[in-house]
Amino acid sequence: MRWLTLYARSRQVPMSLTVLVISAVTVWALARDGGGESGDPRLPVLVLATGVTVASAGLSGQDLALDRTAAIRWVPRRTAHVLLCGAVVGAVLLTVQAMGSDGATTAFVVRDSAGLMGLVALGAALSGGRYAWTLPFAWLSFSCFAPPPTTTPMRVASWMLLPPGTAAGTWTATVLAVAGTAAYAVAGPRR
Repeated sequence: MRWLTLYARSRQVPMSLTVLVISAVTVWALARDGGGESGDPRLPVLVLATGVTVASAGLSGQDLALDRTAAIRWVPRRTAHVLLCGAVVGAVLLTVQAMGSDGATTAFVVRDSAGLMGLVALGAALSGGRYAWTLPFAWLSFSCFAPPPTTTPMRVASWMLLPPGTAAGTWTATVLAVAGTAAYAVAGPRR
């Protein structure tokens, strides 16, 4: 069990979890005070995007050369890391919502946390752990200010704000989650 503790510390898990909980509680407090309309998906997506951004700090180790020369298989560990981060980010939001906030449905949270974590993993594979947060941040920024999603390309572009069960949102999140997790698991973070 010591290796798991060392791995968690080297990937900044305690710091990430602390910041995730603080940001989720802060957004919940703002939503309770009337900061957002009922059913508005922007606040839950903001919590999820903040969570995956914070989790992106742990997608690369302290020394990439050491990670690449280690005598362990990284593919299952990287895959588990991405999946566990996505699950924790979604669980924190659902837990905070259970405290009385009228927020997003479980299907919405699962879809968006999976898609956003896939984006972060893809960002780590393409530009390294330090800049992995840029893809979900840029996509969320575009989604918030994009025109209404009336066409299929606009529905794909604003997938994270669509209601659960929307085909374009579900497929986009699934493709991002699978592609990002696979790219990060196989290639690892870029130097």
